[in-house]
Amino acid sequence: MTQIDRLPAGITTPESRQVALVTGGNSGIGFDVARQLHDRGVAVWIGARNIDKGKRAAAELGSSVRVVQLDVTDAASVAEAATQIGELDILINNAGVNPGGEDITRTDIEQLRVAYETNVFGLIAVTQALLPALGRSAHPRIVNVSSGTGSLVWNSGANPQFDWKRVQGSGIAYRSSKTAVNAVTLLTAQALGTEFKVNALAPGRRQTNLVIGATGGGDPAEAATGVVRLALLPDDGPTAALWSWDGTRVPW
Repeated sequence: MTQIDRLPAGITTPESRQVALVTGGNSGIGFDVARQLHDRGVAVWIGARNIDKGKRAAAELGSSVRVVQLDVTDAASVAEAATQIGELDILINNAGVNPGGEDITRTDIEQLRVAYETNVFGLIAVTQALLPALGRSAHPRIVNVSSGTGSLVWNSGANPQFDWKRVQGSGIAYRSSKTAVNAVTLLTAQALGTEFKVNALAPGRRQTNLVIGATGGGDPAEAATGVVRLALLPDDGPTAALWSWDGTRVPW
């Protein structure tokens, strides 16, 4: 596994037309990922739970962008989407939910189930379903959109740029699900070997539907650039790592 502290600033341009699936690609970071990949010549599938929203997003991006109905928590939906997509080079596991919740003393167990069903089990189900197609690709890439709030090192107070003590113990449903995503990323990379490039991205706080009851946050397009950088890594690029949107490595 390649160990580096910062990704190269540039983004590789695909040598030939590659095919990508972006789950939850009809809004937020996923929409901007789809747009940026499309602009770089990648054939993009938008996976959308609501097919009408997916079609509207695809129409906005361009006639070559395709949409597939995909509910990552529904096994039949995942299997049908894999059949429709066929060949695949890049999988962006972007679909995610933040069901709210506080610390363990106030979080309903259902909030944990909702978070894990989409953020963890759904991610694994989609990855498993698309692995045969990715295995046929000359340059298979998997990017899991995670969160810096899932870093155990940072949650332990090791990030001097953020006052983690202020939020200590909070958001157990969402944050622990992203810790699980980080673990799944590492174990997937180890299982698939270095021909696959499997990485996770911490997008930072963004103005998306995922931010519950709060305002502020940066431009989703900025985070999407980090996702695209990982999606278009060269064959000697890193794998099995968690990266910040700005290209710096984040500790597990």
